[in-house]
Amino acid sequence: MRAVWTGTIGFGSYAIPVKAYSATEERDIPLHQVHEADGGRVRVKRVCEVDGAEVPPGEMIHGYPVPGGDVVLLSDHELASLPMPGRTIAIRGFAPLADVDPLWFAKSYYLEPEPAGTKPYVLFSEALQQSDRLALVTVALRRRETLGALRVRDQVIVLETMRWPDEVRTPDFPFQHADVDIRPGELRRAVNLVEELTGEFDPAKYPDRYREAFQALVQAKIDGAEVVQPTAAEQAEGVTRLLAALQESAAEAEDARNAAVTKAKAAASRAAKARTTAKRAATRGRTKTS
Repeated sequence: MRAVWTGTIGFGSYAIPVKAYSATEERDIPLHQVHEADGGRVRVKRVCEVDGAEVPPGEMIHGYPVPGGDVVLLSDHELASLPMPGRTIAIRGFAPLADVDPLWFAKSYYLEPEPAGTKPYVLFSEALQQSDRLALVTVALRRRETLGALRVRDQVIVLETMRWPDEVRTPDFPFQHADVDIRPGELRRAVNLVEELTGEFDPAKYPDRYREAFQALVQAKIDGAEVVQPTAAEQAEGVTRLLAALQESAAEAEDARNAAVTKAKAAASRAAKARTTAKRAATRGRTKTS
């Protein structure tokens, strides 16, 4: 596992150094939208709605919409200048576990103590377990402060990031629990049935049947050669271009070699003529002397 955050659990003047690891991971099915004609993947481009131009990452900044259609432009530098809490999970208080509805939880992180903080970490973990409490905290993750809770799972402290109060919606639809008349005998039978079917939670009993069926479907298509190669035409064209380029390079190299040979022959011819001329001159000189 790779730590995604390092900091401390802070309570008063004392801090426990810890590392945070993502406690969960998504197992999504990697489905892409593709062109039915050739299997090529369909990409989404980032296009400016004003001029229709595709915008490169280097030209994008943040914008905050305000009433009336105006947008406040905000650079990364300006956002970085905003006050942010330090790298501390600041404990704000404690609450009974049963008082916090799981609806408030957003994402889970395992907290590992640094060697120097092992004993205080274990002490704090045991205190939470024996008191049946969780710690309410604030922490800065991904450049934003968030509400959170510390609880214990399998002797490991887990940081649960939480939603702010205005992010939890109130059910707003016609259903009213008080309008339904339940007879005592019906309720008793329902409670007995629930108790009879109650057992220890074992997540292995609940496989992802859809994903298993999907993978079987995909494997069957692979086994039946029901696949396409979206880049086959591009690869064939690339091979053609490569061969053409190699042929061109070979022709250029051959021309260069021929030119070098011609040049060398010309130089040798000139040298031979020069030697012949020198010999004739020497012969004439000896004849005159005689």
